[in-house]
Amino acid sequence: MEALDWIVIGAFALALIGIIIWVVKQKQNDSADYFLGGRDATWIAIGASIFASNIGSEHLIGLAGAGASSGMAMAHWEIQGWMILILGWVFVPFYSRSMVYTMPEFLERRYNPQSRTILSVISLISYVLTKVAVTVYAGGLVFQQVFGIEELWGIDFFWIAAIGLVLITALYTIFGGMKSVLYTSVLQTPILLLGSLIILVLGFKELGGWDEMMRICGAVTVNDQGNTMTELIRSNSDPNFPWLGALIGSAIIGFWYWCTDQFIVQRVLSGKNQKEARRGTIFGAYLKLLPVFLFLIPGMIAFALHQKYLGAGGEGFLPMLANGNANADAAFPTLVAKLLPAGVKGLVVCGILAALMSSLASLFNSSAMLFTIDFYKRFKPKTSEKKLVVIGQMATVVIVILGILWIPIMRSVGDVLYTYLQDVQSVLAPGIAAAFLLGICWKRTSAQGGMWGLIAGMVIGLTRLGAKVYYSNAGDVAGGTFKYLFYDMNWLFFCGWMFLFCIIVVIVVSLATEAPTEEKIRGLVFGTSTPAQLAETRASWNHWDIIHTVIILGITAAFYIYFW
Repeated sequence: MEALDWIVIGAFALALIGIIIWVVKQKQNDSADYFLGGRDATWIAIGASIFASNIGSEHLIGLAGAGASSGMAMAHWEIQGWMILILGWVFVPFYSRSMVYTMPEFLERRYNPQSRTILSVISLISYVLTKVAVTVYAGGLVFQQVFGIEELWGIDFFWIAAIGLVLITALYTIFGGMKSVLYTSVLQTPILLLGSLIILVLGFKELGGWDEMMRICGAVTVNDQGNTMTELIRSNSDPNFPWLGALIGSAIIGFWYWCTDQFIVQRVLSGKNQKEARRGTIFGAYLKLLPVFLFLIPGMIAFALHQKYLGAGGEGFLPMLANGNANADAAFPTLVAKLLPAGVKGLVVCGILAALMSSLASLFNSSAMLFTIDFYKRFKPKTSEKKLVVIGQMATVVIVILGILWIPIMRSVGDVLYTYLQDVQSVLAPGIAAAFLLGICWKRTSAQGGMWGLIAGMVIGLTRLGAKVYYSNAGDVAGGTFKYLFYDMNWLFFCGWMFLFCIIVVIVVSLATEAPTEEKIRGLVFGTSTPAQLAETRASWNHWDIIHTVIILGITAAFYIYFW
């Protein structure tokens, strides 16, 4: 890091402080203002915020790491612009009619209060286990790599960077609420995109272009069936990413994440009306076509450079792990440290900082909101709006502390960050996805059906996670049906079967219990909307929305054909 880099970082910090002061001066009188930014966001703010919240450290570290270790396999999860379109076209009308703040609240509207509590609990657990811990861990790792500092004042620099990041972000979320998250993401999304683009260009220049990358990575086989790193669709007996499992599993996890997860949907709920919310999702879907090229391909470039340097008899490009393999997770920070000129490096570090802070801030805000509105306000409904905002701030503090305490446990889990994340999500998603999907598609789905679907998902998911932790550390254990089902079975196939099982539970229980009344589900299920509601939705889109939707689907199809 040179003087110029520090000047750039200083300027970025001042811009952030300016935005926060401006937001704090604007009054936030009630919890809708604090949590949803006052429900008047435009499509540009919504789209940029969806994208900035999604692109966290798991992308900067994990996705580039996945590119460097398994090539194109994880692209299924990243080329999911089409899933954001489903959010905009299918779910936005139902969400905006129900006038809810949170996803658990929507389930209460559709099913019963118990469903709401179950979803809140699952969401809060998943935030601490995956999002908070992963983001903070990755943040510490990036700064250790980029600054090249091992320890400071006798403390491991990883912890100083990680905890410093959390404190800065927590302060600006606690004082600014959703508005500060929305406005700072408008500042940080362009910086992040620009920085990654520069890395992509310089990486190709260093390596010798796209064809050279495809040649080196295309010569490396990833399984016994002869598939290479550049192939997206792999043999169905591939131990990690069988094609059928990858298509089904990524769709289930994607549906849960993009269409029903508080973290993303909260951005859309803050839209002025259905038109702004839908256009925000279309804009977000365009942006979502970029991560494969901005984060996954640089990982493959780092791998190709590593092979090329070794082939020339020199030292490898990536740092080595203790077991003699290259450290894939260090791909992105290594590219930053080794390829970027002074000044630009400072800009990219700002981009990384921005991504981490945006993810953490969205997270703090979503979890504070879940706790405040789904737990606190239900048990103390008479609480004043001002006090709710304070409770939300206190909840943020508790979640941060829990996330930091989980990191040492997670560091022992291993190096493969992005896979750890998808693995945990693959057992949380199916039950929630089943409850939402049948809830808006099938009028007969009863309150009990939805609730038992969620419970089944939660029990199976936690069993699989527990079995994973136990068998990974237990050494040699005799096999059996339980071990095969909950540990040996491919995680993507497990996700698919689990989703099917939860859907069957919802259907069977619904048919065995009493159907919901028409009053209860009006406007929340297909075929129950009033003419006025339908007219409002019809007025919210025109031919341009359709044209852009078709373009996005076309690009996605072209991507699959090219990397098939």
